[in-house]
Amino acid sequence: MGRISSQCSGERRNRIILINHSFADCEEGICRINGLAAGGIPFLFIIDFDLYNWKVIPLSEIDNEKILFNLNGSGNSNEYTSTKKNLIFKKFPVGYYLYRKAFDTVMANLYAGNSYLLNLTFPTRIETNYSLKEIFGASRAKYKLYYDEKFVVFSPETFIRIDNDMIYSFPMKGTISEKVENAAEVILNDPKESAEHATIVDLIRNDLSIVSKNVKVEAYRYIERINTHEQTLLQVSSRISGRLPGNYTETLGDLLFKLLPAGSVTGAPKRKTVEIIKNAEISPRGYYTGIFGIFDGRNLDSAVMIRFIEKFDGEYYFRSGGGITHMSNPESEYQELIDKVYVPIIRNDKG
Repeated sequence: MGRISSQCSGERRNRIILINHSFADCEEGICRINGLAAGGIPFLFIIDFDLYNWKVIPLSEIDNEKILFNLNGSGNSNEYTSTKKNLIFKKFPVGYYLYRKAFDTVMANLYAGNSYLLNLTFPTRIETNYSLKEIFGASRAKYKLYYDEKFVVFSPETFIRIDNDMIYSFPMKGTISEKVENAAEVILNDPKESAEHATIVDLIRNDLSIVSKNVKVEAYRYIERINTHEQTLLQVSSRISGRLPGNYTETLGDLLFKLLPAGSVTGAPKRKTVEIIKNAEISPRGYYTGIFGIFDGRNLDSAVMIRFIEKFDGEYYFRSGGGITHMSNPESEYQELIDKVYVPIIRNDKG
């Protein structure tokens, strides 16, 4: 398996762009990832939005009762669990007035030139007859994570994927219900959605250029379908790639933290936009819109933690949001926030 390296470069402080946190907040996590990756030891990592809280756990040490994960078929829980229990799922979104107050704060900053795109999010209280672990088992998604009765994630969005020294990112921006007539054509030709997606692709391309060479957009604005318990959603994605140095595993922690927080759930320019987010949103994001992933000893797969339900004071909250530009309509953005509150359970066995 290899040996964990205890060496951490003293130059790292000058090489990492830190956003709204101190170097000490993430230094230990960076060193932990570097050591495990350099030793070829497979591990799971979970990093919150603010980079204050992180978990880096060798796969051999994971408690399978407290942590369940599946990334594109790899994990400690690889089967979809059918259930005879019909899903009850009720939403209680924040009032439009509260959303509009935050929206107006964002728009003021956009018109002032402080940001070009900002991902605004809110928690929605939900009531369901499923536990977090049952939601994990019954949901279908590219990336799933259950963490110790605290939260569950069923994300469709890749953060980065590393395969044979190539790094890939798949920014996802633009959502529409398939029920809309000519939905794919509508969203692909929407000026606001087009501008939002172009901004994020440019941001992610620049981010990948920090850690890799020969960065290029391999596919631009293609449609992916996501089935939910309510409807089918269409989401627009792109594919970007770059080539890493052959010794990238020795500084994998540095690489990850240089790219955080994820551009698709912050906006541009990233540093200033994060400041605005913290002023506009009603509560800290915590692990929501952070990342999780696995390193298998050579390659890596990871997800942005969207489609996220957390348990707080005995109640469940679903976090969701969307990108705001100067062309955004508050009523439409508010409705998109509500539409994204779903679980991807598409059938129940009646037995």
